[in-house]
Amino acid sequence: MRKKVAILSVTALMLIGCGSSCNDSCNKSGTVSAGTGAEAGTKFETKEKLGKSLFFDQNLSLTRNTSCATCHDPEHGFVDARYTVAGDNNPVNGALSVGDDGTSLGGRNAPTAAYAQFSPSFDPAEIKGGQFHDGRANTLKDQAMGPPLDGAEMMMPNRGSVVERLQENPKYVASLKALYGENIFEDKNASFEAMADAIASFEKTDEFAPFDSKYDKYVTCIDGGKEASACLSEGKWSDSEKLGMELFFDKNQTSCTACHQLKEKSGVAGETFTTYEYDNIGTPKNLTALQARADLGLADANATDHGVFGLDTVTDTSKDGAVKVPTLRNVAVTAPYMHNGVFQKLSTVLRYYNHMGDGGTGAIEPNNPETNQPWGEPDVKASVNTEELKFPELNATKLEALEAFLGTLTDERYEHLLKK
Repeated sequence: MRKKVAILSVTALMLIGCGSSCNDSCNKSGTVSAGTGAEAGTKFETKEKLGKSLFFDQNLSLTRNTSCATCHDPEHGFVDARYTVAGDNNPVNGALSVGDDGTSLGGRNAPTAAYAQFSPSFDPAEIKGGQFHDGRANTLKDQAMGPPLDGAEMMMPNRGSVVERLQENPKYVASLKALYGENIFEDKNASFEAMADAIASFEKTDEFAPFDSKYDKYVTCIDGGKEASACLSEGKWSDSEKLGMELFFDKNQTSCTACHQLKEKSGVAGETFTTYEYDNIGTPKNLTALQARADLGLADANATDHGVFGLDTVTDTSKDGAVKVPTLRNVAVTAPYMHNGVFQKLSTVLRYYNHMGDGGTGAIEPNNPETNQPWGEPDVKASVNTEELKFPELNATKLEALEAFLGTLTDERYEHLLKK
């Protein structure tokens, strides 16, 4: 049965959709450059290489100014960093990405595309997996088909118009025919889906999931037969980082692993720090973002985000307002936070969890440190999972330690961003 969902007058939910980088398919002005001679006849030899070019191609958006990499910048943890760096700003402080027209705003914060390849297909029975904050796309390929046609993202009018942009580039034409069949362009749906498949193939490469953080090196060290203490010393772990790891994995001291531990044991390789399940943790509404979208005529200022419960296949009312548990990989360098970008600092997120540790009564951390006001109301209060959030109050030292540990989950290529 379809539920009445008071949210988003356009499909403005962001995961893969937005770039500012020009590649061999566009020149500095953003217009198509077909190439000449041998260059025009060359092709990408693999789906991954084709997908990488498509990921950075601005020509797949209406005004040729937006690519996947805009909202998922490889230099900033595969998130939209345009409005979170010095000198840049937008009406909602980067909580929502700006669309191809330069003014539209997406409906949710663009999450990282890093490590997204490990999310299983959406299972409506277990309410687990999928892509986007609400799991509405089963796979990376399904997800990659959304943003080009989204009215607040890349804004192309239909699949055929996207395929026409592909056909402007001889290298794409040759590559798609070689990789997906000589007749691929005879069916616009097939060629559009082939484009999405290539992008998904690129997203499944090690570039998106290197597993080379400080934490990963610690795990590798242990797997090599060394004692944990020796590995911590070898990795130059600070006392705060060590305490943070202890707190994170100790179910008696925090509830972190209830949602952010996939593997059965801690300290094992390949941990993505999410169960891919859905939960309503009472995240406050981002009233500023809602008003900004309302001012643009994109949604009601009082819109309610029902999360995964907005899908026709989900009828469990306990999941009303629930969104997918995000990976904690690179979390220290991928602000702002939560599905609606309501928090600007990781320390604020931790203090919010501390606040919810006693059920959100207000006895602990009564105010949001970013606003000095009470935390605010969630989208759906009745289904907030207060029981799973409960844990003993954490003092300032422990909160700082947890933040320090989360910094160790940063991929090596982004460690320089920790200093910023």
